[in-house]
This record gives sequence, C-alpha cells and structure tokens, in this order.
Amino acid sequence: MISSLFWHNRAPLRPGQKTFMIDLFSGLDAWVLVSLLLALAFVLAFEFINGFHDTANAVATVIYTKAMPPHLAVFFSGVFNFLGVLLGGVGVAYAIVHLLPVELLINVNTGHGLAMVFSLLAAAITWNLGTWYFGIPASSSHTLIGSILGVGLANALINDIPLADGVNWQKAIDIGASLVFSPMAGFLVAALVLIGLKWWRPLSKMHKTPDQRRKLDDKKHPPFWNRLVLVISAMAVSFVHGSNDGQKGIGLIMLVLIGIVPAQFVLDLGSTTYQIERTRDATLHLSQFYKRNADTLGEFLALGKSVEGDLPEKFRCNPQQTEPTITALLGTLKGVADYHSLPAESRIEVRRYLLCLDDTAKKVSKLPGLAAREKADLDKLRKDLTTTTEYAPFWVILAVALALGLGTMVGWKRVVLTIGEKIGKQGMTYAQGMSAQITTAGMIGLANIFSLPVSTTHVLSSGVAGTMVANKSGLQGGTVKTILLAWILTLPATVALSAGLFWLASKALGS
Repeated sequence: MISSLFWHNRAPLRPGQKTFMIDLFSGLDAWVLVSLLLALAFVLAFEFINGFHDTANAVATVIYTKAMPPHLAVFFSGVFNFLGVLLGGVGVAYAIVHLLPVELLINVNTGHGLAMVFSLLAAAITWNLGTWYFGIPASSSHTLIGSILGVGLANALINDIPLADGVNWQKAIDIGASLVFSPMAGFLVAALVLIGLKWWRPLSKMHKTPDQRRKLDDKKHPPFWNRLVLVISAMAVSFVHGSNDGQKGIGLIMLVLIGIVPAQFVLDLGSTTYQIERTRDATLHLSQFYKRNADTLGEFLALGKSVEGDLPEKFRCNPQQTEPTITALLGTLKGVADYHSLPAESRIEVRRYLLCLDDTAKKVSKLPGLAAREKADLDKLRKDLTTTTEYAPFWVILAVALALGLGTMVGWKRVVLTIGEKIGKQGMTYAQGMSAQITTAGMIGLANIFSLPVSTTHVLSSGVAGTMVANKSGLQGGTVKTILLAWILTLPATVALSAGLFWLASKALGS
C-alpha cells in the first residue's frame, strides 16, 4: 500500500510511545527487511544526486562571478538546502503524489509497491546521472514526474485498466503547465530585470563580466553591493530548491514505508486524541455538508440511493459509495483515542476510507453549482479529514535534508561551467547573475506558496538565457540545443524507462 506525500507539525510524544527507528524492523521477514533498507537507500541516493545535480544551478552564478569561493558557496548552499527541506512545507508533495490515481495508492501490495518504487527511482537516478555526467542542466523534477507517470501507465497496461484511469491526467496537465510556463516566465522576467538595471545604472560596474573586471579594474571580486546581492540571492535559490525538491524525497520515503510496513505508517501513530477527534468530527460534518447540498450533489454521490454500511466486497473509491464509506469510518473510529489501540487491518481501512473521502471531496469541490462559501467550507473539512494521514516522521525529514544538503557539496563543477560560459556567446555579467538568481528565487518561492512543482534548473538556465538576449550577447546555439533536447527528452525517456522497468519487475513477481 502506498501513501500520500504529506507531513504536518508533530505532536508531543506520549509516555510509552514507540519512537525509535528500530521498531521498523520488528517482526519483518529477512527479504522484506533487506528490501526496505535498499529502498530507503535508493530514495536517499536520489536526493543526494538531486543535491549535486540541481544545486550546481543554485551556485553557478555566484561561483562564476567570483562573489564567493567555490568551497564556501557549495557549503552554504548545502546548509540552506538542508533548512529548506526542514521548513519548506508539503504543498508540492500533494501535487506529485496525486499524479497516481487514488485506486493505485490504496490497493498496492508489498511486492507491487516495491516494484513501483524501485522502477521509478532507478529510472530517475539513471537519467540524472547521465545528464550530470555530460554537464547538461536537466531537471530532477521532470525526471521524477516522468518516472511516476511511467509506472502509472505501465500499471494500467498490465492490469487492463484504461490509460485514462492509469494516471491522474488533470493533475498531470496542471504540473505539465507549471513546468512548461515557468522557464518561459523565467526567461522573460530575468530579461526585464536586467533591462531595468541597465536603464537605472547604465554605466555601473555591475554590467562587467569577471574577466572585464579583472582586466580593467584589476579586481577579482564584484563590487560590494553586487556581491552581496549575488550571495543572498544564491542562498535564497538554494533554500527554495530545498523546500521544493525536498518534499519529493520525503514523499518517496513515505511511499516505501507505507508500502512495506503499513501497520506502523498508514496512520500517524503519534496523533493526539484531539487530532483523532478532529478527523472524526470532519467526517461527520462532511456527511452533513453533503446532505445540506443534496439538491446539487445528490446525483453525483447517489445520496439516499446507496445502502449505508453496505460496502462492496472489493472496496473502490467510488463517489457513489460515499455514504457507506462515511458510516464505516465513523464506526471504526468510534471510541478511539489512540491509534495504537486499532488492529493493523483497521488502521489500513481507516486510511483507505480517509483517502477516498478526500479524493471525492476534491472532485466535488470542482463541480459547478456549489457556492463559493460552500467550497471554502469543503476545503477546510478536507484539511481536518487528513490531519492524521498526511504526515512524515521527523527522522524522514531529517534524512532527506541531510542527503540533499550533502549532495550539494559535491559534483557542482560541470554544470557551473555550462551556466556561466556556454549559454551565451559572452561571459555572464554581475547584473545578469543577479537578474537570473533573483528571478529564480522569487518564482520558485511563489511556486511553493501555490503548491506547484517547478524546476530550479529550468527557471535559472532560462533566466540566464533571457539575460543574454536582453544584453544582446547572443546565445550559443549548440549548448542551447543540447539543453532544450534534454528538456524535451526527459519526460518521454523517463516514462519509457520506468514503465519498462516496472513491467519487467511485475513479470518477475508474477503479476
């Protein structure tokens, strides 16, 4: 079974509550234990590679312009990536996990879940390493999304599910749009920022390249204020990169844990009695909400037509099963003050019900005819409904933060040279570096607020290209074509690779 990619503020631990990672391993068969450790290593390896693959973009301009020595730049970039993961929130994780349909998320067994996780991670790691080796600024976000789409489509083909149902296409379109339009916006905004700087201070030394600064002024470093802006904006890019990309690693680890050790991770066993009561109250209020809006939603939910409590033998996330699902959930949670008191199978059922009710509520919120106030009420109910399922243990967050932060500190040289010298026909000026970095930090920060996954690589390299055009420096056709080709090929290549690996793994498992 596979979970959502979310986490929330942790509740205080109660006396006697299990807190140590060693609890993960109790009662596991040897092959399951080995699979669990290997899967966790794969996820952390992906985040480590993500660190030195993507963060080279964050420090490229500050190193190239000699605003910071390389060793200091990558060290502080690693620190800010670490902080970004710890403090970044979970909005992007919601977007990524919902690429897979909820039916797939609740009905995957341990072997199937392992095949899925290993297939998408192997595809993502292979592509990331290949593009890094050739110094191509390709996107880890693109890579991961393509890999997830691949296993979703392969799962549909293997199980004779219509391709239309194999992936959440609406979410895929939304994410695709953000990934396509963010580089375009980065190109335009960075160009406009540079034009504004040239209009404001046309004779400033910030419009010199490092080589010109050294030859004409006999200075190694940028002017003080330019240097300060370059350093601050580079660290801001590192922070937002960590906050945007770190969620993906957190989510992947939760996929692994819930797929292999569901009894301990399908629900947050550290939930307080109050949080469980919030979940129960939200379920009750959801039922009242649907009855209040029966005239609008009755047909979609089959309100009053289904027999309450009569769930089908094979549970499905069907809006027409909303009433019996609510009844079953309220019955299971009745009198529960601590999730430890629930049997393992009941915990799995509770999570299944909650995910399906949340999925239906999300669909309902998009139906025409609901008043804006009612939609706002429904959004609040959804947050309360998932308060005990959308989480990650602190050790998961810390592990991802460390992997991403440490990965930042190696492997940066190849991409720095591409960003600094091979996009434009001339070297990058200080003003161009500031324009590209300010644009990238601002855009990814906004994307985090609106829960949109975007690519640090795409936005920054597009921003650099935009400043080259605005500066009338021209672009190096060969490098630009290579980058564009990598951008274009990343999705289909990772979709095909992960789908092929998942198909092979599924055949090996006999599914």
